[in-house]
Amino acid sequence: METLRLYDFLPSGNGYKVRLLLTQMGMPFERVEVNILKGESRSVEFLSKNPNGRIPVLEIAPGKYLAESNAILLYLSEYTEFLPSDRYLKAQVMQWLFFEQYSHEPYIATSRFWVSILGKAEEYLAALEQKREPGYAALKVMENHLQHRSFFVGERYTIADIALFAYTHVADEGGFELTQFPAILAWIERVKSQSGYISITHEPQLCYDW
Repeated sequence: METLRLYDFLPSGNGYKVRLLLTQMGMPFERVEVNILKGESRSVEFLSKNPNGRIPVLEIAPGKYLAESNAILLYLSEYTEFLPSDRYLKAQVMQWLFFEQYSHEPYIATSRFWVSILGKAEEYLAALEQKREPGYAALKVMENHLQHRSFFVGERYTIADIALFAYTHVADEGGFELTQFPAILAWIERVKSQSGYISITHEPQLCYDW
């Protein structure tokens, strides 16, 4: 079996989703850093892997690439404990993956990128303010859902949790205050207690042996 190769940018929550799942699954992989701040994801070589010019990209076989973090999560988790086999529960996982990309990530993740990765909070002040209300609205949806649940789907840890955890647990880096969301804070601690957990700043060895 070929070693998986992950094209990634270490601070990225989208890349972190894949790193976390791979590590928790015990799957060896090679991580290739792509510095998006230096335009490396726009190079001719990288665009041949993902014409959309974004990380992460998972090379699952020589010349066979898969982009979009949540699509990668779905691909890796199929037939594992991280994705329910029941059709309805699986559809609920997908529901949260779509929620993360359309109602959560554009506000929580983008704010973090501007503030903590680019370090340009003042420059983006007006845009950041516009993202506050919808960002907090997404967090409120999560808070309400978790008030009587341990995890997002089926009372078990799935890729729905991984997808939402990636940017939620560092939401403060984009200026979002989580202290008003006790259910989310408790859930964050449950995710961190899962076997094989790694932090977003943890850099795996470049290559693992089978």
